[in-house]
Amino acid sequence: MTDFAKRVEEASLNAWPASRQMVFDGWLLRFADGYTRRANSVNPIYTGTGIVEHKIKFCEKIYSGRQLPCVFKITPFVQPANLDEILAAAGYKQEALTSVQTLDLDMEVFEPFPDRLEWTEPVEAWVKEYIRMNGVEPKHITSLTSILNHIVPETCFMLLQEQHTTVACGLAVRDGDWVGLFDIVADPSQRGKGLGQKLVVSLLAWGARQGAKSAYLQVMLNNEAALKLYGKLGFREIYPYWYRVKV
Repeated sequence: MTDFAKRVEEASLNAWPASRQMVFDGWLLRFADGYTRRANSVNPIYTGTGIVEHKIKFCEKIYSGRQLPCVFKITPFVQPANLDEILAAAGYKQEALTSVQTLDLDMEVFEPFPDRLEWTEPVEAWVKEYIRMNGVEPKHITSLTSILNHIVPETCFMLLQEQHTTVACGLAVRDGDWVGLFDIVADPSQRGKGLGQKLVVSLLAWGARQGAKSAYLQVMLNNEAALKLYGKLGFREIYPYWYRVKV
């Protein structure tokens, strides 16, 4: 299970690239001008040789120099294994508890919602609707578009429409046998109508058509509606993660 889960973690890093990054003694430091924790955090996923406390101080200095908080992503694969306890003792608070969930695509045939638009790149129409529905702040738009334009694996940017009006949007990224689902959002005025399920099923159908055998997604544990939806579709947790943020 560990190798299986690590592959999912690597796929998720590929699916949401930072605009800048560096590796420091086994730790991957990612920067995207503060837009999303995923792209602006330390990922301690490889074994290093340096003193952990010194490495933490180095990361704090690097992020401070970019006017960013020092954030560590804590997964079951962190190196060293007791890093979460070390960070907690150093005053780092826990934030954004998240569940990584997977689904075997061979178990069911997914039928996509007929009234949809798909693109293989982040066209202006998709980005505009995502910004509107997800409430992306103007200061983050450049960083968002940079991340989307630098995704290397195959992508599907999808909009669902009703009577020629966009009601939901999402992104799928296929990386080998895996397809990851990201940025699933419905128009605030249209929520509670099952659009999320239609969108997710349509993205899963795309992934299956492209040859993916399994799907994964990341959902925060305080998002009860999303957890219920994904559970209904058969997604199951394979590991949790959270962030430690310098107070």
